[in-house]
Amino acid sequence: MNATAPKGRGRPKVRPQALAGQAPAAREKPADKEQRIYAAIVDRVMEQRLKPGTRLPEAALCELFGVGRTLVQKVLQRLAHDHIVELRPNRSAIVAMPSREDVGKLFEARRALEAAVLPLVAAHASRADYASLRRQLRKERDAMHRYAQTEWAGLASAFHLRLGELSRNPMLHRYLAEIISRCCLVVALFQPPGNATCEHDEHGRVVDCLEAGDVAGAQRENDRHLRDLEAHLQLVEEDTDLSLADMLGLSARS
Repeated sequence: MNATAPKGRGRPKVRPQALAGQAPAAREKPADKEQRIYAAIVDRVMEQRLKPGTRLPEAALCELFGVGRTLVQKVLQRLAHDHIVELRPNRSAIVAMPSREDVGKLFEARRALEAAVLPLVAAHASRADYASLRRQLRKERDAMHRYAQTEWAGLASAFHLRLGELSRNPMLHRYLAEIISRCCLVVALFQPPGNATCEHDEHGRVVDCLEAGDVAGAQRENDRHLRDLEAHLQLVEEDTDLSLADMLGLSARS
């Protein structure tokens, strides 16, 4: 079952006044312009402002960001490589819309990778490594109560990436980093606002098991944790009347 594309999202409205107050793009180097546009789109996706299925016409992006089509195409290629947008022949790119099957396979792969990582962490992690993990968990707990969802979600993902580092296997760590990045995007797109991306207590139980040498217990806790994360996703998005400029945060300030 595919995530339902929102209806009524035809050609996004582009407001010329959206460029008001922006620093002149002409003084930027091409690489800086590219990174600015890339970061703006990624940030709005992660903040759930750009919804799955939102069209990203090249002409609209050129006007909104004050750049040429070649640069916009380069940005869209980067976004497609990172699975953030989908490129469609002879049609506008859209914000990625992974199907329920795609999401299921993604989390299945992540569970398998992390299950392989945990025994290596138990074999290689030192007392100092566990102390570092505990400090990271304290930061994560504090962030859940003090910061926006996107900020503590980043810390939650960092916990899993740290486990990949502690496996002392660079190849596993690289694959895990890629799949966590894709999971973060899916969670940003489909998790209801206010839900914890990763529950702090669940991370704590994984560390408790690892430090006690209970690898099987750590694997069970982590598997349950990732299944709960997947189960909380809502793969159907509501429609929005916001313009593309509004969703990108480029509308003129009143």
